[in-house]
Amino acid sequence: MLELKLYGMAKSYETQLNQPAHQQPDGHTLVAMLAEAEAHSRVHQRTNLYLRLAKMRYLIHPEQINCSADRNLTREQLRFLSEIAFIENAENVLITGATGCGKSYLACALGNRACTLGYKTLYYSMNRFIEILATARIDGSYLKLLNLIAKTPLLILDDFGLQPIDHNTRLTLLQILEDRYKKSSMIITSQLPVKDWYEHIGDPTLADAIMDRMTAAMHKVELKGESLRKQKNV
Repeated sequence: MLELKLYGMAKSYETQLNQPAHQQPDGHTLVAMLAEAEAHSRVHQRTNLYLRLAKMRYLIHPEQINCSADRNLTREQLRFLSEIAFIENAENVLITGATGCGKSYLACALGNRACTLGYKTLYYSMNRFIEILATARIDGSYLKLLNLIAKTPLLILDDFGLQPIDHNTRLTLLQILEDRYKKSSMIITSQLPVKDWYEHIGDPTLADAIMDRMTAAMHKVELKGESLRKQKNV
């Protein structure tokens, strides 16, 4: 089993061998138990791999998100998003709100859930994303990066709108949205209301194209309330 890399099965079988003879299952039950153990082991390994590759800012789960009327987030909304059907439907999730209100927490919670359910995910803060794009253009890995993003079911861009977007970034964002349109999903967080994104993007022609693809199929979450960081310091 170990030579075949059936680690979950091997661990389960070792556990069964350590049981008293009268407690060991019959042959058919043992095979079923070993197969189930291997399946669970592979899901666990896949989840850990996806979480490691995603490089999420926070390791948090939807169950840890606080829902309340003050935050303008209901338990039903969170449960709906946590089912991750928006990825299957190639829809985007746009999360807005003031600084510290939990936008990144919510985005990472959904990203972690996606990894758990078997969807590869990539997380970038927008500032870091712009830096990575600039570096990729210089070292020749730009197309490779775009292909990687295009093949990833969920892309998270955190803190959209914190710094101006140059022309190259606008073109790249449009290309990414074009590649993903009706195929895969994005989660975008921003302090700016969605209605102000057009002005932030700048170029009217590109802004039209970007916003059209970004909002064609979306779920909008407008978080409210005081900064969670301030609450933790009380």
